[in-house]
Parts: sequence; C-alpha cells; structure tokens
Amino acid sequence: MRVLAIDFGLKRLGLAVSDPLGITAQGLPTLERTRMADDLMRLQKLAGEYSAETVVLGNPLSQSGKETAMSRKVAEFATRLRRRLKCPVELWDERLTSAEASRVLRASGVGIRKRQKAADRVAATLLLQSFLDHRANEIARSQTFGAGG
Repeated sequence: MRVLAIDFGLKRLGLAVSDPLGITAQGLPTLERTRMADDLMRLQKLAGEYSAETVVLGNPLSQSGKETAMSRKVAEFATRLRRRLKCPVELWDERLTSAEASRVLRASGVGIRKRQKAADRVAATLLLQSFLDHRANEIARSQTFGAGG
C-alpha cells in the first residue's frame, strides 16, 4: 500500500512516497509551485503513477496544536486535492518536521545551498516516515489487543 506525502509550501511542494509495503519513505523531486490547477494536475498524475492508496498532507499546526494561517491554507489545498483524487487525503501533524529536516541536513554537512534545495524533500520524507511508523504501531497494537481478548 503506497502512500504519497506532501510537505505544502507556498513556493514548493516537498514530496515523498512509501515503498510498496508501506514501511519506508523515499524522497521525490520537489515540485515548484505554478498555478493551483497545474499543481493539482501534477499531484494527480504522481498519485496515479505510484498507485497511491493514500495521500498525506503535512498540517502545520502551532506548537500548542492550534490551527495557523498556513494550516488553513493546507486545509483548503486538501479540499481541492480530494476533488481530484480517488484515494483519501489525510492531514498529518507536521510540527517539528521542518526543524528536524534542517537539523538532519546541517548534521550531514551539506552546504547551505544544497540544504535549501533538499529541505522540502527531507521534510516530506520525515513526515511520511512519521505517518508510516504511527500506522504500523496502530496495527501492531490492534493485533496485540485483538489476540489477547
């Protein structure tokens, strides 16, 4: 079950896709934003190309978990994307994802220019891996509780 993840930005969309088993996340090339209709069409094509069964869209909530101006833009984008796709589009809490992506890239010793180019892809990959890990934990927990009783 493949999952496509999108790290939403006003200028770029960071992208990642899971392996066919839905265990690991791999970054994809970042999409430069153009027009909304074009962005949605490219994502629709990408979801079809990877046979995505779910699309996860990073939701940039505030540190306290409240909605932000950007999370409202993401929710609007999700609504438009849902109209285009046959699979579910889920919002996923992405607090700390961008900060973690920057930390990972700084620690890797990558130069600042390359870091800026890679940040959206890394953020999408971390977002997706977080989603996949959570889902795997939920499945394991349900199987454990289901078997015990």
